[in-house]
Amino acid sequence: MTMTLKHDLGTQTEPGTLRIERTLPAPVERVWTYLVDPEKRRTWLAGGTMTQAPGAVFELRFQHTELSGEVAPERFAAYRQTHVQNSRVLRIEAPTLLVISWGNEHDDASEVTFELSPQGEHATHLVLTHRRLPDRKETLSVASGWHAHLGVLDEVLQGRQPQGFWTLLEAAEAAYATHIR
Repeated sequence: MTMTLKHDLGTQTEPGTLRIERTLPAPVERVWTYLVDPEKRRTWLAGGTMTQAPGAVFELRFQHTELSGEVAPERFAAYRQTHVQNSRVLRIEAPTLLVISWGNEHDDASEVTFELSPQGEHATHLVLTHRRLPDRKETLSVASGWHAHLGVLDEVLQGRQPQGFWTLLEAAEAAYATHIR
């Protein structure tokens, strides 16, 4: 069964840089809480800890099965268990800008920027930019992962039970395979 993606694909703005834009169904302040409150963040991405201090390390605790109840397919079997990642807050300007390291807290980590701006009173324009991706394989993985996670966030913000995280990820992966250089 082929799943149709509800959202536009992100774009590769240059080698190693992915940009995804979404209009989310909630005001900026509410979307912001889903970035920085670990309990809310765990509903669409990863729980763990959080800090508001630039330079400080925080923990992302990925529990992918909890996102939609769908168990990871065999090729992603490692993600059936909790996966822990340390990241660092690089810049924070509540409630419109969060920049974090991704993958580790060291200088060679890739970097994720979340930019939020109001879209009327009840929506937020999100620009997610993931930089310093080492190669095409990692860019494809990151693109499909963010696409699926942001799909879950959209559902959560609408008060709906997210459907099929892994199904969405695999559909996004197939679409990005023909889209990313």
